[in-house]
Amino acid sequence: MNGMDAISSEIGHSPQSMRAFLSALRAAGELVSIAQPVRLDYEIAACLAEIDRGPALHFTNVGGSSGAIPMPVVGNLLNSLLRFAAALNTTIEQMQAALLAAIEKPLPHRVLSSGPCQDVVVKNPALTDELPIPRFFEKEGGPYITAGCIVARDKVSGHTNLSIARLMPLGGSRAFVGIAPNHHLAILARAAQARGEKLDIAVCIGNHPAVLLAACLYLGLGEDELPVAGGLLGESLDVVRTDSDLLVPAHCECVLEGVLDAGELFMEGPVSEFHGMYENYGTGIVATFSRLTRRRDALFQVILPGYHPEHCLLGGVAIAAGLMRAIRGAVPSVASIAVGVGGAGRLHAVVALRTPRAGEAQKAMFAVWAAVNLIKQVTVVDDDIDPWDPVQVEWARATRSKPERDFIIVPGVRADRSEPLDQNGTIGKLGIDAIRKPEDRPDWELAQPPQTARMRACEILSENQLA
Repeated sequence: MNGMDAISSEIGHSPQSMRAFLSALRAAGELVSIAQPVRLDYEIAACLAEIDRGPALHFTNVGGSSGAIPMPVVGNLLNSLLRFAAALNTTIEQMQAALLAAIEKPLPHRVLSSGPCQDVVVKNPALTDELPIPRFFEKEGGPYITAGCIVARDKVSGHTNLSIARLMPLGGSRAFVGIAPNHHLAILARAAQARGEKLDIAVCIGNHPAVLLAACLYLGLGEDELPVAGGLLGESLDVVRTDSDLLVPAHCECVLEGVLDAGELFMEGPVSEFHGMYENYGTGIVATFSRLTRRRDALFQVILPGYHPEHCLLGGVAIAAGLMRAIRGAVPSVASIAVGVGGAGRLHAVVALRTPRAGEAQKAMFAVWAAVNLIKQVTVVDDDIDPWDPVQVEWARATRSKPERDFIIVPGVRADRSEPLDQNGTIGKLGIDAIRKPEDRPDWELAQPPQTARMRACEILSENQLA
């Protein structure tokens, strides 16, 4: 069975699989198969980068330094808000509400005795022999697994965590795992180390977008993200047990089972970040994998790292939903929040308020900064502005804000380690109040044709397939 047949065979079988989403993309003309030979070193990355806002790509003829690796590669799956909304069976406008509903009402798993991701078992896998792991950027130290959703559970507290982290193979079954010290996975790994143990983990590759998005959420320690994926799917997530009794999505493509050792450190070197440049974070911790399970006809998913839409939006959509959840109690007028590609899905936020009272724009700014340290610029707009539309937001800044009155600068705030412009560990914050103010002008009505003419125009354009 070739790669395209593998995708086709999943139609109607499991809507919880990545390949069901791929089938939908193909039906919409948004999945292109690449039959020409492509190398893992940089060529897959270059193809994805050149068309990073275009169709998803399905590479069927992938080769490494020692020859062909018989596993197709897919990438650029979630490079637009429309793709995210389609994957979650909602609209762009309702997507944030759907995320919040899933966070508030996660669904318990449905535990299966076996699943497609366990069809084939490889013990003590040599990672680069078994998986087509691409090398992305020329100054990085090696290839990376970039779409791995990591499941972990603390044996004492019971805290379970689902997150995404990059993995760089170190030879054989070992890999460097790139996680910030304050991330929950790192906290669980250090807790295990303090007990003289290693943390059991399972790295799941090739997941439905609901699982990927759940893994990117900023929830509290002990709040399990995996049941949120079920909430996003609208049904309990099918899971299977690993050898170490972790629950993993049954319909993913591959699962690496192993342990994370907070006591074994490795110097990573330069690595690409969401802002598009390289960072050097020093040492990180190492995982060793004892087992690889996969589908018989597995597909290998990659997320193009660096400053590219899929990488930025996976972070931005999840962060925006988390911000909405965090600040709506303090700022009741909040209507929606965006963390878009322009700010690399991490650094800039736009908050839309519904009939805000005096001072609420400033309150929203500080609530955002308190909730997510990464964000350094916050623009506050009225809810007639789509916060995800950068042109509308810039128009609001241009027509509704006065720099001398509406720009707030907070200097010397502690910076996140991935902030590209930190100075001695600090960075300034900028808030822009782009809310309409009655004292600026009495009439904010936009010039436009009358409603009856606009309705007739829609009919005419629709008849001519222009709308």
